Formats: sequence, structure tokens, C-alpha cells
Amino acid sequence: MNALYGFYVLIWPAITLGVLVVICRAVMRDRRKAKEEQRELV
Repeated sequence: MNALYGFYVLIWPAITLGVLVVICRAVMRDRRKAKEEQRELV
């Protein structure tokens, strides 16, 4: 059980970083598209 908890603690930051990267890439893509269409992002 200790090993499982240790694995969870070590892998959680990697999962969080992956989600953050996906969100940032989507926002940057939307921002670039809005700029091309000369409109606001929001």
C-alpha cells in the first residue's frame, strides 16, 4: 500500500502538467485563430 501511495504522489504532478499543457495549447490555438480573423478572443 505504501508503494501505491508513493507512486500516486509521484505521478500526480505529471498528470497535472499534461492537462495544463493541453489547456494552454488550446488557448494559444484559439488566440491565434481569433487574431487571424481580427476578432477578440472572448
